[in-house]
Amino acid sequence: MTDAGWSRRRFLGATAGVVRFAGAASLGSVLFPAVRARAAEIRTTDLGGLFLLQGAGANVLALGGPDGALMVDGGLAEHAEALLAAVFEATGNDRVHTLINTHWHPEQTGANELVGRAGGVILAHEKTRMYLSHLWYSGTYERIEPLPEAARPNKVTRGDGSLEFAGQRVDYGYLPQAHTDGDLYVHFPELDVVAVGGVLSAERWPLIDYRNGSWYGGRVRALQWLAELVGPDTQVVPADGRVMTGREVVRHRDIHLALFETMIGYMNMGLGYEDVVELNPLEEYEAEFGDASAFLDGAYRSMTIAYVPE
Repeated sequence: MTDAGWSRRRFLGATAGVVRFAGAASLGSVLFPAVRARAAEIRTTDLGGLFLLQGAGANVLALGGPDGALMVDGGLAEHAEALLAAVFEATGNDRVHTLINTHWHPEQTGANELVGRAGGVILAHEKTRMYLSHLWYSGTYERIEPLPEAARPNKVTRGDGSLEFAGQRVDYGYLPQAHTDGDLYVHFPELDVVAVGGVLSAERWPLIDYRNGSWYGGRVRALQWLAELVGPDTQVVPADGRVMTGREVVRHRDIHLALFETMIGYMNMGLGYEDVVELNPLEEYEAEFGDASAFLDGAYRSMTIAYVPE
């Protein structure tokens, strides 16, 4: 369904290469001289056979396999060496077979160059490859330079798909216009874990990058889909912060769906961005997620670009 055809009623209804590095025991002295000093910055948590690594600029997932590790997101480039060392220590691998980028922001793509130059698979939405191939300006970053060719995704998707990795089915799906316009979720159904990138956060109001294809309706639609995907106890890994549960995803869906309806009313009243911020319909949640003014401003601006109220 295209956004141009939406109405409020319709809305509401609505692995070939491997990365080969030196043996894990020699990483610090041979390839990455700074790794040992930085490795302590990366915290590793076992989510039941799937490892969560934090401290590299974003939440990263890693799964060990016979031909190398699978990673979901890659942190910031300045932490890539330390992150890969931690991945190898956790998984017992000495290579990365596949890296999935949930979207194109720098916190997700910092390991791309090391993985890509060594011949690994980098999987992302085709819009993510487009952004990583050109100069862009986003809602958070003044200027984002294109990545080298080797760091760009070499396997792209336009929608949903799946792959088999180390005996596990790994599903991925497109969340159009939710955080950027190239967002993927990554689902490990047998482990009951799903990575959702920048679409959700347990600790803050996530960015809506409306300058690059995101809008608030896309965010709400994504939350509706994710709420159907998860179970109450599913471990949900956002781009940053603590791991969430499926119950929390359902709660976030309800909060944001109610706000979407409120925003439609504001548009029909002819209110401006500053009016919405002053009214602050999210005030009751600020103790939990922080000041909502920037989020409300961005969400409302995105709606004035993408939505025509009835």
